[in-house]
Amino acid sequence: MTRYLAEHGVESRFVNGFRVTTPEVVDAVLKIFAGTVNTELVGAFRAAGARPVGLTGLDSGLVDAEPLAKELGAVGKPVHSDSRLIDLLTREHYLPVVACIAGDSKGAIYNVNADQMAVACASSFGADKLFFLTDVDGVKGADGNVLPSLTAAEAAKLIETGVATAGMQAKLEAAILALRTGVEEIVIAAGVRPGIVENILAKTPIGTRIIS
Repeated sequence: MTRYLAEHGVESRFVNGFRVTTPEVVDAVLKIFAGTVNTELVGAFRAAGARPVGLTGLDSGLVDAEPLAKELGAVGKPVHSDSRLIDLLTREHYLPVVACIAGDSKGAIYNVNADQMAVACASSFGADKLFFLTDVDGVKGADGNVLPSLTAAEAAKLIETGVATAGMQAKLEAAILALRTGVEEIVIAAGVRPGIVENILAKTPIGTRIIS
């Protein structure tokens, strides 16, 4: 996304880990997240033997949002998720691949933080586990080492003390919200590791587990 915007002469600006979203950025979000990225993920899942279906939060009101903060522009905060479309697809063994774009009943389109989008879908779907696959090995403590586990209170303390900032702050805030809305366990781990999902499910010591 950042590379695409730079190539088109649009500067990327972030506030507390959220990308400031102007009309030009909304256009890029649709092209990159709902277009290129979602389609490539669908193709990869298909090659792996799954039956993927590419979606956004706009489809059938899967995730509705409202503006998060005036200074962020069209960045949305999920306020409601209707899991019936996900229920229908998974019941027939399809794999929903949801881009982090939401809207509202008036036709507005919002760029939504991917972690918040995942929490909205997971909570309404009744998921008991949620994995954030990212570009770091897990949540780091003040000493720079990855923490194997955290409670919600400990995660909040990392934010309060400034140890977790920017993107990791957003992830921890999303994880805390997920716990509050019924998800029992969240794992933050490096998505590039081979077999990462299988390892997490097998309780292999990897990444950071966040539990209530």
